[in-house]
Amino acid sequence: MAITADHIRDKLMKELPASHVDVEDTSPNRCAASFKVLVVSSQFEGKPLLQRHRMVNTCLAEELKEIHAFEQKTLTPEQWEKQKSQ
Repeated sequence: MAITADHIRDKLMKELPASHVDVEDTSPNRCAASFKVLVVSSQFEGKPLLQRHRMVNTCLAEELKEIHAFEQKTLTPEQWEKQKSQ
C-alpha cells in the first residue's frame, strides 16, 4: 500500500479525531517515505507532548511501519488559534 499525504490526513481527521491536519510529503522525490504533520485536536487538551505524540503514533501504527521519517507537531485548538494569530 502506498501511503499518501491524503491517506494520513483522512485517517487522523477521522480516527483521532482532529479538527485540522496538515501533511507534507518531505521525501526528496515525493516517494511517501518521509512526512511532516501538524495535528490540531481537542483530544490533546491537558495532555503532555509525549502523550500527544503517542496518540498520533498509535493512530498511524500500520503506516509508520513503512514510513522512514515522521515529524509531528501536535496542538490543541487554543494553541492553534494563538499560533495562527502570531
